[in-house]
Amino acid sequence: MTADTTHLTGPAPDTSEFGSLYAEVQQFYAHQMQLFDRHEAERWAATFTEDAVFSVPTLDSPVHGRAELAANVHRNRARQEREGGQLRHWIGMLDVDARPGGVLHTRAYALVFATPRGGVPVVSRFCVMADELVRCRGRLRVRSRVVSRDDLTAGYPAPVLV
Repeated sequence: MTADTTHLTGPAPDTSEFGSLYAEVQQFYAHQMQLFDRHEAERWAATFTEDAVFSVPTLDSPVHGRAELAANVHRNRARQEREGGQLRHWIGMLDVDARPGGVLHTRAYALVFATPRGGVPVVSRFCVMADELVRCRGRLRVRSRVVSRDDLTAGYPAPVLV
């Protein structure tokens, strides 16, 4: 019995360009989340466009622009220092959709680990992060981020940028 290989005929699609883009997006998120977890507010905010919008269910309204983004990180840092412990963000299951004009729509799972001082890390939150990425001076920047939390949206689908 021979294997059916008819589906293998013809040239293989060129995936090297997408593979490079995917690796670039992964590196972008790795760098961005490290900045966030280290509370490097202004450097983290600089990974967004000047007019970025960040929507997360734990805030009363979306955050607009780099100054508000940085201010939010400063508030997070102060709260963590009062409460003790450390938060770490882990991005995975990344899906990248390249759109016309170089715009990228991404969707990823974000796990937030909380480690109390002297304690054991636990998963604090499970989120879905939907971003619109654009290039500014050759570098990826977030123009829009919508985050949903599974514990706050039970029974509802996570938001998706269209």
